[in-house]
Amino acid sequence: MTDFITVADVDASLGPGWAGAGDPVFAVTMANAWLTAKINRPVVDPTPEPIKLAGAQVAKEAAAGNLYKATLKEVLSKTVSATSGTSVSKTYAEGSTDLSAGENFALALLAPWVKRSGVFMLKRI
Repeated sequence: MTDFITVADVDASLGPGWAGAGDPVFAVTMANAWLTAKINRPVVDPTPEPIKLAGAQVAKEAAAGNLYKATLKEVLSKTVSATSGTSVSKTYAEGSTDLSAGENFALALLAPWVKRSGVFMLKRI
């Protein structure tokens, strides 16, 4: 896991008391794990400000208990029959989850580091 942000970085972005009743150190650890899982490009040192801001948003969500929550299933289709012996059928998307506003904002900030570059050159030997 890469340490993109620290508690001091989050304090600087969101001000003191951002963790509320949560543990700020654990929230930052969860945010760094989340960032490490999402970013698939090299990041220069020192960490760019958009990544720090995204990490701060994710740390705030982690402190509130909204990060790495239980997985909810997204309904893809639902069938209801109104005949005698009524039946209901639902189809779920595997592994779908609800994203919080902080997670969505963080993903938007991380877009340059999350998306792969557009062109790969292959040379036949």
